[in-house]
Order: sequence, then structure tokens, then C-alpha cells
Amino acid sequence: MRSWERGVVGRSRDRVRAEANRPWDRAREWVRAEANRTRDWARAAVGRLRRNWVDVVEAALAATVAWFVASRLIGHPDPFFAPTAALVVLGEARGQRLRQTIEIVLGVAAGVLIAELVVQALGPGSGTLLAVLVLTIGLMVTIGASRTLVVQAAISALYLVAVAAPKGDLVPFRFVDALVGGAVALAVSQLTVGRNPLAPLVAEARRTFADLAEVLTHIDEALARCDEVAARAALERAREVDGCVERLRTAVQACGETLRLGVRRRRHLGRVGTVEATARQLDYAARNIRVLARAGVTLARLHEATPPEVGAAIRALAEAVRAAGAALATDLAGRQEAARHAEQAEATALEAVRTAAQLLRSNPPLPVVMIIGQIRATAIDLLRGVDGEDDSVLTRVDQALSPPTPTPTPSR
Repeated sequence: MRSWERGVVGRSRDRVRAEANRPWDRAREWVRAEANRTRDWARAAVGRLRRNWVDVVEAALAATVAWFVASRLIGHPDPFFAPTAALVVLGEARGQRLRQTIEIVLGVAAGVLIAELVVQALGPGSGTLLAVLVLTIGLMVTIGASRTLVVQAAISALYLVAVAAPKGDLVPFRFVDALVGGAVALAVSQLTVGRNPLAPLVAEARRTFADLAEVLTHIDEALARCDEVAARAALERAREVDGCVERLRTAVQACGETLRLGVRRRRHLGRVGTVEATARQLDYAARNIRVLARAGVTLARLHEATPPEVGAAIRALAEAVRAAGAALATDLAGRQEAARHAEQAEATALEAVRTAAQLLRSNPPLPVVMIIGQIRATAIDLLRGVDGEDDSVLTRVDQALSPPTPTPTPSR
């Protein structure tokens, strides 16, 4: 056999061998992909459990304690509604514990009480079910209850009539069970707060200010390269900051309710009120930064060289945001350096305004003028968040924006 014939035969054998091995290769690839997916799922599952294990223990403990209190201490032989109310409270009232917990407890208790009275008067049946639901939902709507309260009251009444209709004399065990479950849920949720109830709020405040400063850094980097794609990415990130501010507001509300439930912790309520006022100003600052990012997209699309003063002003503003976040976090923690961070935030914010104001002398294009305006507006909201509703903030910022008036030379 000639050499070229041997080559053709060899290649044919390799092709046949490859065709034969292809199903096994596909199977190995499928097994490898499934193993990777399983590993990723297991890693994500472990992460979810690590983040939420406190909620798991809290729910199990509250339901068990509610059952024990209702059955052993009160003497109810079948206290189903006690652990049910505890689980409902912990599941629905996260982040708005006090107000929503009261609503849910009252809704469950009202539904149970109405059902008890109507079933005792009319006996079980379809007409009783209709009367119970009409009375329960009608009463909740009349008093202006929230949707959660209406639903919980209706479900409680429905369960009592359709599944566990009372027998014999009226004994308001289920009404008491609902109150017991809600009270136990409140108590257990306080136990899991920890010694420092302000710690979650401090962490959320740091994260929010860090996210705002990061957006400003992305805007600066995009404008330095005249990169429209990066500028649009910074704009998208700026739009997401609204969620960060909303999470801070939720943390403020949850922390405030936690402090009100603890007598010894109420002395910290003043600090939480300060954070609440800061969160309002931070919301305005986030909107201004979003407009600044939109103007940055316009400037990058023009492919004009960004004046160096713009980058310097944005970087100074980002430093001011970080300093303001440090001031708020240290104030919540009760540390003495809060005033120093607040002074640094004011100094760098005014420096950002002064640096941006230098561009007004050279008749800059419209996007640059818009950026200067948003730097000014962001500095105002940031300083109001640090200093409170200080009327002099606007004056100080406008003084930084205006060029210094030359001193007239005395005539000889």
C-alpha cells in the first residue's frame, strides 16, 4: 500500500473512531455541566441558609413557644391558632414589625372572634360561612383596614367555620391563641435583634453612601475616557441607587420600631430620627446624581474632551459622600469622630462646587453646565443631610459657586 493510501486509511479510521466516541464525549460534557450546576445550586443553597438561619430559628422558636404557652399555661387542648398567628406575624411583618404586627394580630383575632360568635349563634353551615365572611370583611373595610389585615381576618374566620368549627359553649380560646401567638412573635423577634440594634442600620447607611460614591467614581472614569458605553453603564447604576436609599429607609423604620419595643433602647431613638432626616436628603441627592449621570452620557456622546475641572469636582464630591457616610455611621455608633467626618464632608463638598464653578468663566457647553448645576444641587442635599435643616447651607454653597469679587484698587 502506498504512503498516500495509508494516510487516507488512517484518517478514515480516526474519523470513524471520533464518530464512535462522540456520544461518550457528549455524555461526559453533560455530566460535567450537571455537576457544575449542582455545585452552584448547593453553594447558593448554603449561602441562603447562612443568610437566613436566624429567621428559621426565630420562626420555629416562636411557633413552639406559642404552642407551649397556649396549651400548658392557658390550658387550651388544641391551640392551633397560637403558632399560626406567630408564623403569620414573623412572615408578613418583616421590616415593619410593630404596626403590621398589630394589624395582623388584630385581623386574626377579629376574624376568629366574629366566627366564634356567629357559629355559636347560627351553627355550622353554608349560611353561617357567608354571614361570617360578610361580617368580617365588611367590618375590616369599614374601619379602613389594610389589605393584609382584611385578608388575615377573612382567612382566620374561614378556617374556623370550614375546618375547625367550635362545639359546645363559647370559649374564646382561639381569640386568645391569636393574641398569644402575636405577642410571642414580638418577644422572639426582640430576642434575635442582638445587643446592638443599631448595627444593621449602621451597615445599611455605610452601604448606601458607598454606593452613591461608587456611582460618582464610575461617572468620572467614563468622562475621563469619553466612553459613552461606560457613561450609560454609570447611568444604569445611578438608577439602581434608588433601591439602596429605599433599603436605608426600611432599615430606619425597622430599627425605630425595634427601639420602641425595648424600654432600655429608647434612648437611641433620637439618633434614628437623625438618620431618617438624612435619608430624605439622600433621596434628593440620589436623584441629582442620576441627572448628573444623564448629562455625562450626553457629554460623552459629543466626544469632546472633558475639562479636567469636571473630573476633579466629581472626585471631590465622591469624597464628600464618603465622609458624610462616615459621619453618619460614627454618630450612630456614638463615637467622637463624627464631627470631624462632618467637617471633612462639608469642606470637600464646597471644594467640589468651587472647582466646578471655575468652568463658568469659559462659557462651557450645555452638558457641562448641567453637570455643574447637579454638583451644586448634590452638595446642598448632602450638607443638609449632614447638618440637618440648616438654612445657611444654601448660602455657603452659593458663595462657593460664585467667583470671588476682586478688591477695588484704591485711587491715589
